Amino acid sequence: MNKSRTRPIVAILLSALAFSIPVASHAATSKSLEHGEILWDTFGVPHIYGKDEAGTFYGFGWAQAHSYGNIVLKLYGTARGRAAEYWGKSEEESDRWVLANGVYDRAKAWYAAQSPSFRKDIDAFAQGINDYATKHPNDISDDVKVVLPVSGVDVIAHSLRLMNYVYIASETKMLGEPPERKAGGSNTWAIASTRMTDGHAVLLANPHLPWSYPFFRYYEAQMNGPGFSIYGATQVGLPVLRFAFSKDVAFSNTVNTILGAIRYRLTPDEGGYRFDGKTRKFSVKTIHYKVKSTDGTLLDQSFEQRYAVQGPVFKQTDGSLMALYVAGLDRPGMLRQYWDMGRSHNFAEFQAATKKLQIPMFNIVYADHDGHIMYLDNGILPKHSEGDFNFWNAPVNGETSETLPKGIVSYEDLPKVIDPSSGFVQNANDPPWVSTYPRILHPEAYPAYISLTGPMSLRAQMSVTMLAGTEKLSYEDVVKRKLDTHSLLAQRILPQLMAAATGDPRKNIVDAIRVLKEWDQADNADSRGALLFETWARLMMGPKFTDFSNFARPWSLDDPIHTPDGLKDATHAVNLLDQAVVETRKLYGAIDTPFGNVSRFHIGKINLPGNGGFGNTGIFRTITWGPMKDGQRTPFHGETWVSIVSFSSPMRAKGLLSYGNSGQPGSPHQSDQLSYLSSKTLRDLWLTRTEQEAHLESVDSLK
Repeated sequence: MNKSRTRPIVAILLSALAFSIPVASHAATSKSLEHGEILWDTFGVPHIYGKDEAGTFYGFGWAQAHSYGNIVLKLYGTARGRAAEYWGKSEEESDRWVLANGVYDRAKAWYAAQSPSFRKDIDAFAQGINDYATKHPNDISDDVKVVLPVSGVDVIAHSLRLMNYVYIASETKMLGEPPERKAGGSNTWAIASTRMTDGHAVLLANPHLPWSYPFFRYYEAQMNGPGFSIYGATQVGLPVLRFAFSKDVAFSNTVNTILGAIRYRLTPDEGGYRFDGKTRKFSVKTIHYKVKSTDGTLLDQSFEQRYAVQGPVFKQTDGSLMALYVAGLDRPGMLRQYWDMGRSHNFAEFQAATKKLQIPMFNIVYADHDGHIMYLDNGILPKHSEGDFNFWNAPVNGETSETLPKGIVSYEDLPKVIDPSSGFVQNANDPPWVSTYPRILHPEAYPAYISLTGPMSLRAQMSVTMLAGTEKLSYEDVVKRKLDTHSLLAQRILPQLMAAATGDPRKNIVDAIRVLKEWDQADNADSRGALLFETWARLMMGPKFTDFSNFARPWSLDDPIHTPDGLKDATHAVNLLDQAVVETRKLYGAIDTPFGNVSRFHIGKINLPGNGGFGNTGIFRTITWGPMKDGQRTPFHGETWVSIVSFSSPMRAKGLLSYGNSGQPGSPHQSDQLSYLSSKTLRDLWLTRTEQEAHLESVDSLK
């Protein structure tokens, strides 16, 4: 065991005036009471033991400041709409979006709407951040100290911005082309006790998000307090765990296609806009903000923001006027709902929490110690009297009140699967219809705007394929399937491609057949032929591997896990293979270059062979590789947090946070889990205090 260090916290009152923060009335203040302690394990995971609930939140804030203080403060400053004031003109566009949508003002109202006990928790989380920064000023970069002290309002403002104005209605989604609603990639499974050899349900949490965007960064922690012990991960800056498990329940999220924002196309008319056959004037508000110049002086800026009945008005890239409606802005309980979900003890309590519909989007997949499992296509979804998914995804006629939402789709009316006879539920960002198999959800039973019908991605098909059937699985079987890197596309189409190419005299084709015959159809570090097949698949299916037009049989909901299939034009497919040989040699040096020679897990001084590949080629272990640079490519997106939890006694829990559990300069935990990612192994998650003390790096005393 490493030598323990104790850091007592000095009680210091931070003056809001000294830091020029405009929310002094909400700024958390430190108190002399003892909050508890944090056991830091050897992977930099904080195990927080709070004296009470607020003490646990305090410790979680302290822990995030220790591991990600610079990023947390940057996120909070941005959510205030003051990023340009703090960091210069490059942040101005972000500020204008946050300010125009009233994020911080709404956060104040949401803060006031919290119950007194939960408001105390949020304040404690903020105070933990403040006290850490005060006690360890050298750990915080000078350029972000201007954000201190932070408040409970800041915590809620960041949460609101992330959920409603990054996930639901980001600026790039809302003001550009029609948003593409095919999510990038997350996996989750819940396997019932009846399908497990030991009779205990299992939950896999496996979100995939970009590695380099601060607001998508995951953080692993355990929150312990009187009556609760919750382990899991969340995005940096959030005070609650979004992917969580206790001895009683476990849940995970994946991004779904829910349409929580509507873009209304306005018709200008006499300085206003047409609405219900009349001219209606815009409401106008002058919004002031500051921009830090290169010499450090602050320049006053302002803009006039117009508002229509539907919401704030913006110009789209084509110059047309658009009013933005975002659902759920009257529902301030997202953080509290996640907390209630984590503190549930059984399915009835968990379902009572989810029925509140405070979380604006995300599929929720659940398992518990009683063997129950559930899939829920969750979200705050506007209710309409007509129109399908594509209708509401495109700009909608804003001239009439007929297109205004008719309330919110109720929990009872959202697609869900509870305890299916198949013994499993799954999601890989696909629409809800094949959340189990054989499928029991049917699009015709729901409004057409609920979701797309399909197509189902090949990654989602692989997810279902690995679980379908009646075979009982061991915990080790689940782990093995989670780590599998085989390509469903290769399994399905490569035999047909090889048959079509056989006998072709071209040297490139002969060479390709030789290499692909020996390939194991997986994206492992030592796989030869994976790079060639990937290059061919991109030519066959487009840059994102989503074009199914070159297949003979199109995707069909009637046969969702075996289509598309077949080569529509075998000659064309072979010609693409000839082209792929040329491009593979140009990109990677040879068509049989081992996959891991160029696909690298590289952070700082750690540079290891990679594995895993593009999900849309049917690879469950998803790594979206960036472009080649200096002879290698590194992950842009993909495997981040993984946990596989069994409700056995004692619980079995393995996991991994690919890029490590810290983003602070000099931390040894920035890349210390890459070796597990490279070797396709998982860590044991240390759930008990005895295990944590046996793998102890340090202790923080919170008093």
